[in-house]
Amino acid sequence: MNGENRVKLVKLVLLSVFSLFLAISSAHAVLRVDITQGHADPLPIAIKDLAGDGRQLNTGGTVDDIGRNIARVVSADLERSGLFRTIDRAAFFKEVPGSRPKFPNWRSIGAQALVTGQLTLQEDGRVKVEFRLWDVLSSGQMIGLRYYTTPQNWRRIAHMMADAIYKRLTGESGYFDTRIVYVSESGLQTNRTKRLAIMDQDGHNHKFLTDGRHMALTPRFSPTAQEITYLSYFNDNPRVYLYNIDTGKQELLGDFPGMTFAPRFSPDGNKVIMSQAQRGNSDIYVMELRTRKVTRLTSHSAIDTSPSYSPDGRNITFNSDRGGSQQIYVMNSNGKNIRRISFGKGRYGTPVWSPRGDLIAFTKIYQGRFYIGVMRPDGSGERLLTESFLDEGPTWSPNGRVLMFFRQQPYDKNGTGGETQIWSVDLTGYNERQIITPLDASDPAWSPLIR
Repeated sequence: MNGENRVKLVKLVLLSVFSLFLAISSAHAVLRVDITQGHADPLPIAIKDLAGDGRQLNTGGTVDDIGRNIARVVSADLERSGLFRTIDRAAFFKEVPGSRPKFPNWRSIGAQALVTGQLTLQEDGRVKVEFRLWDVLSSGQMIGLRYYTTPQNWRRIAHMMADAIYKRLTGESGYFDTRIVYVSESGLQTNRTKRLAIMDQDGHNHKFLTDGRHMALTPRFSPTAQEITYLSYFNDNPRVYLYNIDTGKQELLGDFPGMTFAPRFSPDGNKVIMSQAQRGNSDIYVMELRTRKVTRLTSHSAIDTSPSYSPDGRNITFNSDRGGSQQIYVMNSNGKNIRRISFGKGRYGTPVWSPRGDLIAFTKIYQGRFYIGVMRPDGSGERLLTESFLDEGPTWSPNGRVLMFFRQQPYDKNGTGGETQIWSVDLTGYNERQIITPLDASDPAWSPLIR
């Protein structure tokens, strides 16, 4: 991020933590997240509007407006995770801002966690944002944090707050302070305009990155979240570009005849891995970004595509039809020890390794239906999370607990329909939600947490 929009965390203070085993155990016993079956019983949480100091902002509105907006974004983030149920504000009690909550009141409306906070306008025009997370059952404070930022940057502060609350209550890192890059589609199905777009993970702060004069496909984030690789066609030839989000500058990585998917970065960001067809045969290659040296990793008469690194960089998953049908394989990062891991009915493609390293997501096609699923790196524990006319292109949240993908609607008998949208689903498969975009959307890629 640049200039005013970059968060300036002058001071991030941990005000308090639990000291009693009873407080810790009560908070964690409330929320039990089962990522393999069933679905979690959402934690009831009350999120109060952050109290403002009533002062007017030069940008319009008041500090109190920002406090209300922050509370609503935090609520929406936590609700979308499927792990929290926010309590209706109509049931809230009025209390003096900054005072210790009257916990019996909050227990009476079923709250088990409570968020309070306040905002103060500083002399330099920034806003001081403070919030506290309370365990209502044990009447104790769990965390307290303070941020300084510009008024225009309130939405990002809200996502950071949601991340902190999520982590304290679940023990897992959050994923709300992130962005999604995707392909925005418009025009006739026979002549689509496809351009890069970027947005926050909740669909806000939307921005187009390319003008659509040249088709853009399959964007991928770098580990730093500052650069994107994507595939574009120039004079009908596939080219790979590096796009710097902060500066808007593009760099040509190279011309790659026979390439159909953009490369993915290695975990250290120093290499990109890709599939490329030469003499009609597609294999896996890796390029050193500093030297542009390309090394071939597979050499087989079959079609090898869609490579993705494990988070430790030691292994690569890809799909291949070398066994007679499209299936998922894993190999060492040097191309050795290739082994097949998918053995279910149907065809498997677009494998992507989880940031946690524990699962590989994939697209499955069986009996004319498309599925998004996951399996362990050894192929065991296959689970299908979604099913539709066409679901494709999974991408992981940085904490490895949620997937985004794109879904195409079927055409009707008149040939209308076919819209594509971005959806998310958690690892239970129960919490499926659409991400609203201005136009049709495909090929999402989820960023790491923004730093």
